[in-house]
Amino acid sequence: MSSFLYPDGASSSSVSAAVISISIILISGFLMTRVTKKLRLPNVTAYIVAGILIGPFCLNLIPEPIIKGTEFLPDIAMAFIAFSTGQFFRLDVLKKSGGKVVVITLFEALSASILVFIITFFVLHLNMAFSIVLSALASTTASASTMMIIRQTGAKGNFVETLLQIVALDNIIGLLAYSVAISIAVHSTTGEAFSMWRIAGPILTNILVIFLGALFGLILSWFVRPKTRTSDNRLIISVALMFGFCGICTIFDVSPLLGCMSLGTVYINVTDDDKLFKQLNYFSPPFLLMFFVRSGMCFDLNALLNNSGSIGSSPLILISVMYFLFRIIGKYIGSFAGSSIVKMNKEIRNYLGLGLVPQAGIAIGLAALSARTLGGEAGSALETIILASSVLYEFAGPACAKLSLYLSKSYSTKLEDMVSVTETTPDGKEKTQVELLIDRIQKIQEELPSHTINEAEEAFTEAAESQNSAFWDDNHTPGFGKRFRNRRK
Repeated sequence: MSSFLYPDGASSSSVSAAVISISIILISGFLMTRVTKKLRLPNVTAYIVAGILIGPFCLNLIPEPIIKGTEFLPDIAMAFIAFSTGQFFRLDVLKKSGGKVVVITLFEALSASILVFIITFFVLHLNMAFSIVLSALASTTASASTMMIIRQTGAKGNFVETLLQIVALDNIIGLLAYSVAISIAVHSTTGEAFSMWRIAGPILTNILVIFLGALFGLILSWFVRPKTRTSDNRLIISVALMFGFCGICTIFDVSPLLGCMSLGTVYINVTDDDKLFKQLNYFSPPFLLMFFVRSGMCFDLNALLNNSGSIGSSPLILISVMYFLFRIIGKYIGSFAGSSIVKMNKEIRNYLGLGLVPQAGIAIGLAALSARTLGGEAGSALETIILASSVLYEFAGPACAKLSLYLSKSYSTKLEDMVSVTETTPDGKEKTQVELLIDRIQKIQEELPSHTINEAEEAFTEAAESQNSAFWDDNHTPGFGKRFRNRRK
């Protein structure tokens, strides 16, 4: 069908094919969100489904060379996700319960990985290298889905802080485990003898990447000064440094995720400036959309119903379902055990596992990187399994995360749970229900922000106004931009 959309010969290499393809990807992803919004499903689900529909296995709207030519998208998308995750590693927050969070994270991440390995290797009889890589991916958790539910519900408290810290640390452990696993898998295909360097090498490499990311974080904090740089220049510099860092990592065939996470961590702790993260959240959606839609286009529907001889005899759809179920079981058992050992309260112990169910962004990104690294049938099978299970996680994950927040009493739909007021008058008499209702409404009004524009919108608006001000001042209208802003206020 792509031949009807592109001129003769344009479907392979022309500029028009690339531009039209990007347009189709963006529009299809957006239109599919209109459908999933009615079904109350996350945007990631819409993007993956849109990619499947416009991909080579359905409508075939995007030429194959364009799909292969956008292999850089996973690196860019994961860089934005990892950088945003770094903002949750504030040292003052980690000092409060850092030790307990590390113990819980180790338990839940390792439990999920070990259980998935047992199922894939001993039960489904997949080859060892493939089972190791798949079990390493099982330890990661989707920070984007969790953050979305927390924002929607307005949840707060100790449970929320613990959950966010664990999700962030979870991905660090997952990235380290993945680096070791993919190295073992690559070496096993070459037939080389086992050596400790296979394990130590990737770990040392990622440690160097972390230090390099920290150095880029210091450089970013020096160049991006909130009081001396305009919003547009801050955005330009930060994106340029992240892209440059990704390029350096790609040269040495290393994942940029840990380094970008380190970059974000150093920046937030040195500057305490979270507005840059909000600005990037406005800049990154088109890249994330294209990445997830592209992942959907790489989703091999035919392979899903068949078995892959290079990894084992089990059908990929069975592997996907088993991976989906036993990762959830491992996460819950591990978080329950870890919370019990460090003596966390019962809300965290009983419901934390539900909050760790979502998995999409980083797992899909790592699967895409694995497909590029492993290549061939094994790489395609791994990406297909992760994408299939991610669709299931996007259905079940947000609901489980919301349930964990509700059961842990991190948020409530009842007015009496939202705010606390004194139930007696100054002279000791009990207040009537009407008086309590008035007090609660007044308390909520006091806690509401003084403006209706959220911080992310404000950051975006400031960038736009900065552009407008620069335009008018450069066109010999002194002070017009300043007067415009004052009049707007």
